[in-house]
Amino acid sequence: MNFVVSLADTQTGGSTGGTITMLLMIVVMFVAFYFFGIRPQKKQEREANNMRNNLTVGDEITTIGGIIGKIVSIKEETCVIETAHDKTKIRILKTAISRVDVKAEDAEG
Repeated sequence: MNFVVSLADTQTGGSTGGTITMLLMIVVMFVAFYFFGIRPQKKQEREANNMRNNLTVGDEITTIGGIIGKIVSIKEETCVIETAHDKTKIRILKTAISRVDVKAEDAEG
């Protein structure tokens, strides 16, 4: 009879410890997911917004679609770029700008 009681105590005690361990593992997984998934994405979005907010006329840019041009004018949500030697102008959204290749002040100097 003693053996049955001690076996039952071990199972209930192990169950509580197992539950705590499982909850701890879930918390660790969420923390790891945050640091390896969400945080770098937020940092990348912040850098892209900063780049788009600091655009100036004369910057040479590349769009997400691969169009390369020089910014001619800037408005709230859009900008106009000049794409070729024959002065073709295209109006694009600021969110379509992938990167700034050459800043205006670097191109002048």
